Amino acid sequence: MKLCSLTSAISAHVPDGSSVALGLQLEQMIPFAAGHEIIRQQKRGLTLIGPISDILFDQMIGTGCVEKVIAAWVGNVMMGQAYNFRRAVENDEIKVFNLTNFTIALALQAGAMGIPFLPTRTALGSDVPKNNHFFYQIFSPFEGKEPLLAVRALVPDVAIVHVQRADANGNAHCWGNFGVMLEAVRAAKKVILIAEEIVAPEVISSDPNRTVIPGFLVIAVVESPLGAHPSPVQGYYKRDDAAFKQYHEETKTKADFDVWAQRWISGVADRDGYAKLLGKARVDDLRVKQHAYAAQTDYGY
Repeated sequence: MKLCSLTSAISAHVPDGSSVALGLQLEQMIPFAAGHEIIRQQKRGLTLIGPISDILFDQMIGTGCVEKVIAAWVGNVMMGQAYNFRRAVENDEIKVFNLTNFTIALALQAGAMGIPFLPTRTALGSDVPKNNHFFYQIFSPFEGKEPLLAVRALVPDVAIVHVQRADANGNAHCWGNFGVMLEAVRAAKKVILIAEEIVAPEVISSDPNRTVIPGFLVIAVVESPLGAHPSPVQGYYKRDDAAFKQYHEETKTKADFDVWAQRWISGVADRDGYAKLLGKARVDDLRVKQHAYAAQTDYGY
């Protein structure tokens, strides 16, 4: 049975020392609920993989879960710095491998294809490849001595993604910005799928073109309403800008962050407790106010 609690999914499939791909859809649908459960279970020695990784990476770093980061950028997209990340880098507490958004996509795509690297022109002439084992200069066998970069494949132990809806077998509908989600779920050894709602298989099969993640790739399915807050989920709730601003203001020192984490992560048992802490009025205010429905689609002949 793939459908399980978030606690069970993280306990069973994210052991210490795992490489975990998170926040793959850029600024939307970041799996904060999963990240908070990883923190509550005190996972250690993790390698985090992601593009623009917003404050979830910062929270996992600040709580001691992380040994390495493979990312294009870590911070608070709205406010700038991520203070735990900065402290950890300055104190040599974590190892950071700097990629770009596009080269992360190439690395994951290579992993999905089962090949050791993909060639590219991007990042040539920049400092990104310098002293970075994810890049190696090669030359085209077809066009003389044109220099290229080989981008090393990434195969995460587990990818954790948040979507709008899925059935109990992990067949998932998702819409909006995909970022590098599709590359990651195809490259990862395991996929934990978290959905705002679990729906009947007939709902998923009614729109096969929107089924962007097939269930056979998924090891565990979790229903977690509000599981991506404070990031947005298109069609369900908007971005909670106040939460990102508050996080910036309340985590500037390690002591301040510890107080914040005790309230919002350790101090609640699960996502239901987190939602109660947010309060009904705040949650209702984030709900979609102006709907924008897609045109009806006819799959008949």
